[in-house]
Amino acid sequence: MHGRFVKELRRFERSWAASATVSELVVGPDMATWQIQAGGPNWRTETAFHLLRWDDVIAQGRTARIWRRLPSGLAAFLDFLLAGAFTGYLRTSWRYAMFFLYPLIIFALIVLVAAMAGIGIARAADSRLIGLLAGGGVGGLAFHAAERWLHLGLLFDDWIFARQYIRHGDALIADRLRRVATEIAEARRTDPDEEIVIVGHSLGAVLAIDMIDCALASGLDRQDGRGRLAFLSVGASILKIGLHRAASRFRDAVSRVGAARGVFWADYRARSDVMNFYGGDPMRQMGLPVTGSPLIRNVSIRRMIAPARYPRIRRNWYRMHCQFVRGNDRPAPYDYFMFICGPVAAERLAASALGAMDFFDAEGRLSDSAQPAKTGEAALKP
Repeated sequence: MHGRFVKELRRFERSWAASATVSELVVGPDMATWQIQAGGPNWRTETAFHLLRWDDVIAQGRTARIWRRLPSGLAAFLDFLLAGAFTGYLRTSWRYAMFFLYPLIIFALIVLVAAMAGIGIARAADSRLIGLLAGGGVGGLAFHAAERWLHLGLLFDDWIFARQYIRHGDALIADRLRRVATEIAEARRTDPDEEIVIVGHSLGAVLAIDMIDCALASGLDRQDGRGRLAFLSVGASILKIGLHRAASRFRDAVSRVGAARGVFWADYRARSDVMNFYGGDPMRQMGLPVTGSPLIRNVSIRRMIAPARYPRIRRNWYRMHCQFVRGNDRPAPYDYFMFICGPVAAERLAASALGAMDFFDAEGRLSDSAQPAKTGEAALKP
């Protein structure tokens, strides 16, 4: 993650005529941390970047082979189907509904190919045993190929984790979120002038909401007179969890975060990202009180990518989805690194439909109207 961050930061430098340096990675039990110093022709920032760890939780679930995880994955799929989540996906975002079916379609095709191969070979060899062995071999190879090139195992793991999170929670993650949330509330108390930006991408936006909810319970929303914490949900899977009938605990957390005075929340989504929910207000879609939060921003990934490069990635779902946490080839209304280490506060950037393009000239100079720049920033990404 650290190496990719540095690589993508170089795109940010080229887009905005900026320069940046990144410290070495420091890995702790709850977070991975590094420091960023960035600057342009007339601005400079220092950022402490904290990446909430859940790689260890993911690794625990991926120790078994895909065919051993398959029953749990199919059980999770049925759970989302029977609990009304899939119906909600069809109602709110048909693209996401089709993505939700994607691993099941792959699985069905693998079974079909294996069965056809087995039947064909059994007839040719006039042996059911040889046909069964051949079909099993073809199926095993197909599963291996689907896991390696189509990310089938990752998709099943995503289902399994989401179901576990809704039905039973995860003690390791819950404890980690509470500890980090306490640190966030304390940081706001001790240094109210430093901006805190929390970015939640994909399913990480779900963890971010639970973490902010814990910070609110630790007194974050009672700190009057201080700048608001900025929360950006980008390419988010909030409705993946929130539309499940059993996710009442999570919906309550969303409601509290949406109503919090001390939290500014902006939700960025893109039509071309099939792995996020495009269109509509997530609060209304979950049947929660509409408070005007989050601020909804629909953005174009095409505008972030160089015209010559876009055709090469537009059919790669994962690459398009991950653009929300990668560097842009050119200035655009949404720029991940401008939120993380740029000189304009996240709330001001999100308030403008043009984002950072509203505050910089063609040479990368910060406009007079955008100054003074923020003096410090602590960015945290679940």
